[in-house]
Amino acid sequence: MAKVFIYDTTLRDGSAGEGISFSLDDKLKILHALDGFGIHYIEGGYPASNPKDRDFFEAASRIKLKNAKLVAFGSTRKAFISASKDKEMRALVDSGVKTACIFGKAWDFHVRTALKTSLDENIYMVEESIRYLKKKGLEVVFDAEHFFDAYKNNPKYALEVLDAASGAGADWIVLCDTNGGILPNEIASIVAEVRGKILTPLGIHAHNDSDCAVANSLLAVQEGSRMVQGTINGYGERCGNANLCSVIPALVLKMNVDCLSRERLSRLTELAHYVSEVANVLPDSHQPYVGMSAFAHKGGVHASGVKKESTTYEHIKPEWVGNTERILVSELSGKSSLILKAKESGIDLSDRPHKLSEILKKVKGLEHAGYQFEAADASFEILVKDSLGTFKHFFELESFRVIMDKRESGEVETEATVKIRVGGERIIATEEGNGPVSALDRALRLAIGKGYPELSEIRLTDYKVRVLDPKSGTSAVTRVLIETSDGVKTWGTIGVSENIIGAS
Repeated sequence: MAKVFIYDTTLRDGSAGEGISFSLDDKLKILHALDGFGIHYIEGGYPASNPKDRDFFEAASRIKLKNAKLVAFGSTRKAFISASKDKEMRALVDSGVKTACIFGKAWDFHVRTALKTSLDENIYMVEESIRYLKKKGLEVVFDAEHFFDAYKNNPKYALEVLDAASGAGADWIVLCDTNGGILPNEIASIVAEVRGKILTPLGIHAHNDSDCAVANSLLAVQEGSRMVQGTINGYGERCGNANLCSVIPALVLKMNVDCLSRERLSRLTELAHYVSEVANVLPDSHQPYVGMSAFAHKGGVHASGVKKESTTYEHIKPEWVGNTERILVSELSGKSSLILKAKESGIDLSDRPHKLSEILKKVKGLEHAGYQFEAADASFEILVKDSLGTFKHFFELESFRVIMDKRESGEVETEATVKIRVGGERIIATEEGNGPVSALDRALRLAIGKGYPELSEIRLTDYKVRVLDPKSGTSAVTRVLIETSDGVKTWGTIGVSENIIGAS
């Protein structure tokens, strides 16, 4: 199969996703990450639409990319205006890139209702825009917007638009499922038909409104498309774009397509998490290939099978995409799960059957009470070491007290006092906070920190509260999950109580 080129539009289409807003610095960071990973085309933005994108292309022009071609995005010229006088056309040329992507209407319905012009004028717009950019020495990618809807409604006109783009010299013609409503069987048949009529290399641009964007992209490649457009983590407008974190490994590992090397593929999980960090979006733990749960095993039968041979319950080796296998501990766990999980902490339970049965019984009892060890690896490690008599108690909690005062002004003040013993020394610490948990956290850190100054390097990174029986109202049992990090490692701990402060 011929080489397939990956075209990333995270910085343009991905930024249209709800809750995502990249700063100029964010865009430059992601540009470096995508280029380092080996993406072939990186769409940087829409230089005619806003000052930030114009500044981005100015800054990017000073960066020498190692692997990627930087692309500026825009539309065809406006109706009845020459391309040379069109603001967007000039902005593409002035952006300094060597590759431009322009979208044009392929659906007669859109030409009449959105552009409010004639079908012939739309053809001229496509032709003249591409010719203008080619004369300026640019590689041109033409995105045929709404192509699949267009082809289903008026195939003759949709193909005329593609013929116009091809005849004008477009280097790529990308078929777009802009509304994301086309199903895989339709994508396959239409791409195959178009492939037989258009000589210009084809690409696919799929949106995910029917949850088919990845499947549609892969089928388009199977039927002859040589470019796949998408975004990291599937970010994008509405339900998002084709997720390149699923498309790329499927092409390389499942379809043996000449796309990216396996060495680069092993950095995919790192790239996915880096982009989510820059985007300030929590990573989807259940995302295929790169999600934290993608190779996590909870059931005892699964864990036992993976221990013997990973391919029993894993479709690929997790390290191929830079991920790791995880064994989860829960009420569904068997002895194999516990042995594997304890081994992650350097504890061998394989030759201690009695202790293994005792720990398994404790886990199942605590899970029934509301604990959830699959998200609290540190609490599980403490439970195991406590059962084995090897856990070191670094301090003893004598008592804690929280006082809240509401002033006449409406301001609420919270104060916590903690009494602990460290190495035989009794320590009392009092702190204020913006709530009982905050005050307790500060007081506890102050007290423990006197004996263990290393605590200053440890910070809380996530705090989750779950009411387990909401019908009980304010008397409900509450589960608190806390994630902590020292900057290198991250671990989770759990507390369960009818009292949220006690659980915390």
